[in-house]
Amino acid sequence: MTILVTGASGNAGGAVVRALAANGVPAKALLRRERELPPGIDLLQGDLNEPQTFAAGLEGVSGIFLLSGYAGTEELLAKAAAAGVERVVLLSSSSVVGTTTDNAIAAYHLQTERAVEASGLEWTFLRPNTFMSNTLRWLDQVRAGDEITVQYPEVPISTIHPDDIADVAVRALTEDGHAGTAYRLTGPVALRPAEQVGILGEVLGRPLRAVELSREESHAELLAAMPEAYANAIDGFFGAGVVDETTVNDTVETVTGHPARTLRKWAEENAARFA
Repeated sequence: MTILVTGASGNAGGAVVRALAANGVPAKALLRRERELPPGIDLLQGDLNEPQTFAAGLEGVSGIFLLSGYAGTEELLAKAAAAGVERVVLLSSSSVVGTTTDNAIAAYHLQTERAVEASGLEWTFLRPNTFMSNTLRWLDQVRAGDEITVQYPEVPISTIHPDDIADVAVRALTEDGHAGTAYRLTGPVALRPAEQVGILGEVLGRPLRAVELSREESHAELLAAMPEAYANAIDGFFGAGVVDETTVNDTVETVTGHPARTLRKWAEENAARFA
């Protein structure tokens, strides 16, 4: 058994690499450039948008942890099937189960889900809430002072630790019984942004204070940071309630056998990054 991890330098992919290494599962980490990897994890250099750059490395791979939204997805899936890959675990999104999916974010996740379904490979979809690692968006503000502006302040979100996503992914990649399942993944509790800031402040030993933005101000901040289509999608998710990231479920515990990790744990693990 050998697993190919795409997006191995990202929050979720990096967590999958660490989880595979911790469980002694051989793996290949797809990266554009060399970087240090845990024991038992081999480097596979290539570009996910251009599967021909790493296609030879598919030989001997049994499963793929795949990211959504890349131009070469259908080509990669075809090459994977030809190479004898058996299963794909796709990192999708909560947006695909929203009340509407006619937005830029849901669209590319749904497109990738359909491509995986059509590939003939066994598949499992992971549809997580907002990552706890998105707390890093406040990094510059924390370094600058104690006031943190927060978007959509009245919306509690059960954010999820990337390690919990990874643990579910490893189960689906290495065990039978997960094929054809779409797992909706949440954290253990829904917290408003100000409550998240409060937990971060307690961990850092700082009197952090949340400055709450209106919906209009939140949308404007998003527009300044990303393309309009994505800003509009996120405004729909949290401003209009298109996506429910407030409800908590026990899927992480059901699949992995351990409860979902807390935001406090994530903050403790990453406190040094805010220094």
